[in-house]
This record gives sequence, C-alpha cells and structure tokens, in this order.
Amino acid sequence: MKKSRIIIEYCTQCNWLLRSAWMAQELLTTFSLEIGELTLKPGTGGIFLIYVDDKLIFDRKLVGSFPEIKILKQNVRDIIAPEKPLGHSETNR
Repeated sequence: MKKSRIIIEYCTQCNWLLRSAWMAQELLTTFSLEIGELTLKPGTGGIFLIYVDDKLIFDRKLVGSFPEIKILKQNVRDIIAPEKPLGHSETNR
C-alpha cells in the first residue's frame, strides 16, 4: 500500500506553528497506517496551506479561516483512504 505525504505550510510571522503541529498530530493519529510522511514547512506572509500527495487541499487565504479538524480529516480521508470510517469525526456535509 502506497503511503501518503502531507505538507502543512504555515506562517512563522503569525505564530501558527502550534496550530500546525496540533493538526499534524490529529492527522497522524487518525491516519497512522496511511501516512508515510508529514512535513511542517515554515513560511511567511500569512500562509497556511495543506497538501496531500502534492495536491493543494486547503488554502487559508482562499477560505478566509482555518479548517475545522473534522472537515480536514474528512477531506484527507477522501483522498488517502476513502473506505476508512472516521467514527465521531464523521459528519454530514
């Protein structure tokens, strides 16, 4: 099984490291068997981007806010493990 690569690029000027690390922890816990690599990539200028296998799945500047963790998990799941149930993180969209 091919394991996925996730990159969370965050703004150091905005002090978003803790938010990035928390989201990384949530994703690594939920997708422990599906993720092969998760990178926290420092950036500047208000950047907060999330990539899965080099595909941009979230851009804070486009959305205007940070992703809810349940929605982020659902979006990641839909790409890397569509058959995986998320339990309490499963919601109707």
